[in-house]
Amino acid sequence: INTKPGSGRLHLVRDGHVLVATLDDPATRNALYGDDLFADIETLAANANADLSVRAVILTGAGPAFCSGGNIREMHEKAGMFGGASHEIAQNYRDGIQRIPRALMALDVPLIAAVNGPAIGAGCDLAYMCDVRIASTRASFAESFVRVGIVAGDGGSWLLPRLVGYARAAEMAFTGEAVDAKQGFAIGLVSKVVPHEKLMESALDLAGRIAANPPHVLRWTKRLLREAQHERLDTILDMAASYQALAHQTSDHAEAVAALLEKRPPSFTGQ
Repeated sequence: INTKPGSGRLHLVRDGHVLVATLDDPATRNALYGDDLFADIETLAANANADLSVRAVILTGAGPAFCSGGNIREMHEKAGMFGGASHEIAQNYRDGIQRIPRALMALDVPLIAAVNGPAIGAGCDLAYMCDVRIASTRASFAESFVRVGIVAGDGGSWLLPRLVGYARAAEMAFTGEAVDAKQGFAIGLVSKVVPHEKLMESALDLAGRIAANPPHVLRWTKRLLREAQHERLDTILDMAASYQALAHQTSDHAEAVAALLEKRPPSFTGQ
């Protein structure tokens, strides 16, 4: 994994089998803009998929914010992704920020959001794209597109109802009001709220517990969970049977069973 992506706004650090990706653009509170950043996120997902030594990814933000969403200054100036006629703006979204949900939803590796501060608009939706969200006590979530006179252009309307149900998603989207970490936990938006100074420790602990398992099976399990959100039971049962046939033939499966019988910790190799 390249730890120095081209945008300079996404920093990658390896910690054993865990990859920590940090948005770092303090001038914009980690806004999502620019082909270079979109490309870095695509490359991150593609490289992690190709590298079985990566068993979990943590996504977080540097500074006080997790992610402020779209670049408001560019929005005001009708620049970048927000410039041009209506049909051009639509294509800008398809060729721009929509590359992020496409890349992250194709990421086979378990993805944890360590939400260190406000997650606003597209930044809120970025947290939804992750499999698990751990929130600092300083975190907040705002599906705030209506407050700047636009709609969620990056998949939030698909993601949010699947996390909290239609009625709560509608309330967040229709009001644009922020939900704090405690409220986020209460409605199932986050799985854990921790003191701010314990956020990365907690995220790394969870990532480590995930990464202790066989990499192939982790990826197949994630695919089944993702596909189950919109496929019929019969389709998922068929997929599960196919993945199970593959899993039973892996060395990691044999090692897991042997370790259980021998009452020792397993050692997985991805074979």
